[in-house]
Amino acid sequence: MITNNRAFINPPQLSNEKSLKTLVENRTVYSLNHCELNLFETYESSALVPLKFNDLVVTSMLRGKKVMHLFDDPSFEYLPGETVVIPSKVEMKIDFPEATLDNPTQCLALAIDQTKISDTLHFLNERYPKEGNNQFWHLNYQNYFFYNNVELTTTINKLIKECMSTSITKDVLADLTLQELLIRIIQTQTSKAIDDGLFSDPKNPITPVIEFIRLNLKENFTIKHLSEKACMSTASFYRFFKRELGQSPIEFIIDEKIRCAKQLLKNPTIQINEVCYLSGFEDCNYFIRLFKKHEGITPKQYQLLHVN
Repeated sequence: MITNNRAFINPPQLSNEKSLKTLVENRTVYSLNHCELNLFETYESSALVPLKFNDLVVTSMLRGKKVMHLFDDPSFEYLPGETVVIPSKVEMKIDFPEATLDNPTQCLALAIDQTKISDTLHFLNERYPKEGNNQFWHLNYQNYFFYNNVELTTTINKLIKECMSTSITKDVLADLTLQELLIRIIQTQTSKAIDDGLFSDPKNPITPVIEFIRLNLKENFTIKHLSEKACMSTASFYRFFKRELGQSPIEFIIDEKIRCAKQLLKNPTIQINEVCYLSGFEDCNYFIRLFKKHEGITPKQYQLLHVN
């Protein structure tokens, strides 16, 4: 399921009430060779609950709402469809402002063995090196909070299933899925950096391409044209772009056009057909269908939601 650019993980069943050991961060653990899946449930309002792991942990909200206090950054609401990546031995403090017996929070925390992370990054850098000097696959610990996309959600759903499985092959399958998860996280972090305007690496071949796309949304450019901007062959550019961002150049262009449309729709007086043209679409019916597919509502409904 996708709403407002967030894709939602399928939440596992809540614990039986009689099996609860505590009403605050009741924990269920599934341990594998290279990771540990923790499911936390909270059934009463509480504040500044501390939590720390010895390994890097990927957390994703499944139900309810938390408020996270992390590093020295301002606190932020944490909702289903969102993921936070936390380095090892970093303490987080968590508020549960709305948790009740009828409205519990549920969150997963996947602790990943550092050796598995290092081996995966080494494998990626050896087998799938990035273009340019000093360009490596790595996790960005400054870019720790992001919305789940479909690919990331699919991978986390798969990993939950393997961790909870009783199959004798679950460790092998979980290891393969962990590799996929780390790739998806890196791709999602890159996409978020681009969305936030924080991706400006002059050594990366797609930097000038992204700038060109954003400045020319109304133009009809081809993959060949974009690959020339990156000084790469068409095939190499397509593979590199998809590997960096987890989406094709065409998918990225559509996302950028939708983003532009959403900004324009915050003006309550603008007409939908004008938004369609200014954001680079030629057919208004196609624009409306595509917008609804991405956002779950029509452009007009989106506009009305943002009227002050």
